[in-house]
Amino acid sequence: MRVLGVDPGLTRCGIGVVDGTAGRPLTMAGVGVVRTPADAPIGDRLVLIEQGIEAWLDEHRPEAVAVERVFSQHNVRTVMGTAQASAVAILCAARRGLPVHLHTPSEVKAAVTGSGRADKAQVGAMVTRLLRLDAPPKPADAADALALAICHIWRGPATDRLRQAVAAQTAAARTAAARTATRAPGAAPAARNAAARTTAARAVAARTARTAAVSDQESAT
Repeated sequence: MRVLGVDPGLTRCGIGVVDGTAGRPLTMAGVGVVRTPADAPIGDRLVLIEQGIEAWLDEHRPEAVAVERVFSQHNVRTVMGTAQASAVAILCAARRGLPVHLHTPSEVKAAVTGSGRADKAQVGAMVTRLLRLDAPPKPADAADALALAICHIWRGPATDRLRQAVAAQTAAARTAAARTATRAPGAAPAARNAAARTTAARAVAARTARTAAVSDQESAT
């Protein structure tokens, strides 16, 4: 699988492309930064980001795009710019029919370093190790983009398995509820039992997916 990671930002938008599958060695296919001048109008900056991301998509042809999920910050101006750049990346991928996946910063840190509170230096060091690079990618935005791609490659399969398991259990519960609803007295208790079984099945599916994700990460390291 080839994943293009995007660490959104108006001044520097990190881009990283990684090849690999969960449990196998990973390879960097490309890394860089799309830059825009801070004194340019916002519309022009977003156009430059779009053009830069489109060029990366044309060159590397990823199968999926992983974008950092924007979270609330004290600096509203900064978070707004990050959200705008993130929207451009999502638009570029969606326009090509590519699946887009959002990952929080703490999720990416935990996947790559084992700690959701790791700093940028630790993330860069682990990215360097996992991709067998000679030195950490610069600037940090580029390393973060590679970390996003790595995170998705490792956690994507587990997330998909969880989603499929939950969907299957939900469908089974609905079928059981529909059947019991057409029966005589006792239908309500039966429906409640079916709902309880669905809840328990979801919990089991979640634990299975988390275990699989950890196993995939340990195998890759």
